[in-house]
Amino acid sequence: MSEFKSEFLNIMQERGFYNQCTNIDGFDAYLAECESKGVPAVGYLGSDPTGDSLHVGHIVPLMMLRWFQKCGHKPLTLVGGATARIGDPSGKDKLRPFLDEETLARNIVGLKKSFSKFLRFGDGANDAVMVDNWDWFKDVNYLAFLRDIGTCYSVNRMLTMDSVKSRLEREQPMSFLEFNYMLLQGYDFCVLLQKYNCRAQIAGADQWGNITSGTELGRRRYDTELFGFTSPIITDSNGKKMGKSEGNAVWINEEKLPAYDYYQYFRNIGDAEVGKCLRIYTDLPMDEVRRLEKLQDKEINEAKKILAFEATKICRGLEQAQAAQDTAVWTFEQGTAGGDLPTLNVDLSQGIGVLDAFLQIGFVASKGEARRLIKQAGLKINDKPVSDENYVITVADVVDGAVKIAQGKKKFGLIK
Repeated sequence: MSEFKSEFLNIMQERGFYNQCTNIDGFDAYLAECESKGVPAVGYLGSDPTGDSLHVGHIVPLMMLRWFQKCGHKPLTLVGGATARIGDPSGKDKLRPFLDEETLARNIVGLKKSFSKFLRFGDGANDAVMVDNWDWFKDVNYLAFLRDIGTCYSVNRMLTMDSVKSRLEREQPMSFLEFNYMLLQGYDFCVLLQKYNCRAQIAGADQWGNITSGTELGRRRYDTELFGFTSPIITDSNGKKMGKSEGNAVWINEEKLPAYDYYQYFRNIGDAEVGKCLRIYTDLPMDEVRRLEKLQDKEINEAKKILAFEATKICRGLEQAQAAQDTAVWTFEQGTAGGDLPTLNVDLSQGIGVLDAFLQIGFVASKGEARRLIKQAGLKINDKPVSDENYVITVADVVDGAVKIAQGKKKFGLIK
């Protein structure tokens, strides 16, 4: 592991955030110079307001920006009020649906709320600032843009970008509108350079092509080196991209997902992912992370509880994190949740069929109703939908002394 001059890059490498950089030595020198002078470097993270909340899949670059601010630098969060009208083609098979003005405005408010959970906004030297690229694109003259910006791009080069090449290789149509997306994002970077002296873009690995579009434009048009820095795509041990739970996004904003469910997402992380998640999704010191990631067997559950608490504390605040932790303790360890939960006592060494379990605890009126709910993903065991009506609940399903079962979002019970 190489040693960097800048505090930020050392943190990024140690915690597992570093994936790729346009010029790592140059970026390190730029950051180190800013840190030695006490002058904030400026970097930005962009997100198109295609939804009214970010989710766990967006947190990795957001945590990078959080550490960027902790190191004394100034974060910019850019919402693509203009680029959302096109839609980023990266990783997509078809054109995104167009959003109306009211939806865009509502989504921008939701994104600001998501960003504010991880960053400190204000008027201070290294306080975060949120900008909207609609502010500069709404008055852009098309012919002037083609002349001043379009001439800096090579179509040959654009065709090699993954977002374009993958579509062409699969013979899926790509509109000229989408093809222009990388020009707009590149222009964003250069506008932020002019307005805020922003020289760095921080993002996930899937944005590499769009990032280099901006760094190339900065070099060609403004004779300035801009830096792109990306994180890896975080996956679980099965190679599945993290951020989804039973097919549903794990939302950051509380009106989209209760704090308890957010807590439970991290509480139920696989054993192999605990160390990686402690490094990336919490602010815990690395000495503590290293201690926790060494825990094995039943002790790993203690690390998972700390991970869930610390991740929830960042996103939802100390009070909600504590409440979520208390609810989990009541539910799994004491058999209550603000009152007694329905409990079914069973000899789990012999096991009990899932249809019988839900019938006996009173969550369904018949096995037929249970079968219908299973087809609708309406019955859960330990927060995971039941897919097999013949599944037998056994000792292997016990977590913290009990098996949690649920019908829908409001009926919870325990099998002991």
